[in-house]
Amino acid sequence: MDSTEIEKEINKPLFRQIAATADEMGLEAFIIGGYVRDLVMNRPSNDVDIMVLGSGVDFAEAVAHRLKGRKNIQIFRNFGTAMFHHEGLDLEFVGARKESYRVDSRKPLVEDGSLSDDQNRRDFTINAMAIRLNGTGFGTLIDPFHGLDDLKKRIIRTPLEPEITFSDDPLRMMRAIRFATQLDFTITDECFAAICKNADRITIVSAERITDELNKILLSPYPSQGFHQLSESGLLKLIFPQLELLRGVEVVEAMGHKDNFQHTLEVLDNISKKSENLWLRWAALLHDIAKPQTKKFAEGIGWTFHGHELRGSRMATNIFRALKLPMNEKLKYVQKLIALHLRPARLTEEGVTDSAVRRLLFDAGDDIDDLMLLAEADITSKNPVKVRAYMKNFELLREKLKEVDKNDRLRNWQPPISGEVIMETFGISPSYEVGVLKTAIREAILEGTITNDYESAFKFMLEEAEKMGLKKKPQEK
Repeated sequence: MDSTEIEKEINKPLFRQIAATADEMGLEAFIIGGYVRDLVMNRPSNDVDIMVLGSGVDFAEAVAHRLKGRKNIQIFRNFGTAMFHHEGLDLEFVGARKESYRVDSRKPLVEDGSLSDDQNRRDFTINAMAIRLNGTGFGTLIDPFHGLDDLKKRIIRTPLEPEITFSDDPLRMMRAIRFATQLDFTITDECFAAICKNADRITIVSAERITDELNKILLSPYPSQGFHQLSESGLLKLIFPQLELLRGVEVVEAMGHKDNFQHTLEVLDNISKKSENLWLRWAALLHDIAKPQTKKFAEGIGWTFHGHELRGSRMATNIFRALKLPMNEKLKYVQKLIALHLRPARLTEEGVTDSAVRRLLFDAGDDIDDLMLLAEADITSKNPVKVRAYMKNFELLREKLKEVDKNDRLRNWQPPISGEVIMETFGISPSYEVGVLKTAIREAILEGTITNDYESAFKFMLEEAEKMGLKKKPQEK
């Protein structure tokens, strides 16, 4: 997109209103940053940063007053910014500023600045472009660092010396890798060398900011690119040491295991081709996370990783806590998929019995489809015959799952006989016997001994209770 096309693209009522407000107030205003980048690349963007040579808060209030409709303005006076939503766009207003950093702090000293100061402090050339919104200059692209050329070359480069840029705000190192992954760009050699040199600076950045970048890398089309660069730069061992431990191959008696880091990233890419679910991608990233802790060499057998799925499920708790990820149903979902990720493949190898399928449905519940996606993604063999055999077996398993689910209704299974029914029937209080009967009913349904309905389960309960010496409470007359 050239300058003429850019001017035409922003010749919209909203931007004209912002420009008119700036002219009336005698201020210079610009669209700057990611919206300009995405506009040039023809990428959709809902976030618009408006930079003004003056007070961003005052300007936001004036623009909001000018636009029709009531605006709920969020004001952050400590940062000199204000935000509001308008016609599907999130508008953020900020005054131009220059920043300086102390060596031991990630918080900058901020002062009012010029357009040039503001562009100098930007992270990358492709994010430092601005579009003027004033008078006869409306729509003019201001690109002092040749960001437009860098977009055409598909490279990530800093406006200033990269060591200065990355030392000032260490999160920019992760942002460089994130943008390269999202856009399929290349980080220049000079920039990547600076990331490697300054990697230790990432330790002063908050976990929340780091995880925000990790999530954006995970949501990229091919997240493996980002994790390879995080590892190669030395960042990964600092922000996510458990994942870095998967790297490498150990050989004993001429027998080596696969590189579990490479395998994990292949699984992640496989999942990313099929689902945009962030938490399914986290499950893929963590599915083998406990292999270093469970690795053993057995004479005559080779390398084993027994129980890595269960240990990995437990490890997810501390990983989520350290990265400030949600400690709620998202964690439980990831833990479940890690714990169950081997089951579909084992089931196809050992024989797809109705009982085994019922148990898989019972354990996976509504997450069975995601579990199957993960199991399929976990097949990274380079042997096409082996891969085809696995996929054929998974296809048969999917059909069996549908059939059993239709007949037995075991997704998110609720027992047909509750503990309250058991206690009422036999006139007993909460006790060991109640638990035994509930377990017996569940196991009978999963084994196919009885059907999943109240009548069959009640009859079975009476039979089991009789064996235990429990008598049905007499009905009141």
